[in-house]
Amino acid sequence: MAHPMAATNRTMSESLLKPNQQSLWGALGALLASSGALVCCVLPAVMVSLGAGAGLVTLLGFFPQLIWLSQHKGLVFGFATAMLIVAGLLLYRARRAPCPADQRLAMACQRLRRWSVGLYGFAVIATVVSALFAFVLPKLMA
Repeated sequence: MAHPMAATNRTMSESLLKPNQQSLWGALGALLASSGALVCCVLPAVMVSLGAGAGLVTLLGFFPQLIWLSQHKGLVFGFATAMLIVAGLLLYRARRAPCPADQRLAMACQRLRRWSVGLYGFAVIATVVSALFAFVLPKLMA
């Protein structure tokens, strides 16, 4: 007799392997990576330009890891770009994946696809804006 948790684990792993859910997880991962790029490069520039330099120093006192992110922005952007590529490939693969025949489940499937594409688009925009702040604007200001 099989253990009841084995069936539950198999069901959970099978549900995580569906292309639509993979694309959502990929988009969320890309969004997380691009938010690291935002924190690394956009947040300090915006805070200083708004006259919140003291707030930035306080923030860095509580989260000194932000300094590491700024010092290693090439690594941060490399990771964000890799996550965007993976998420883009997962979205591309899931674009023609069949949705269930049940009307209610099909609507949920379509909503999941729209959310995945929206999250991915936001992650791409966040990464591009962060790259502008990190690499382009400092050269224009010099």
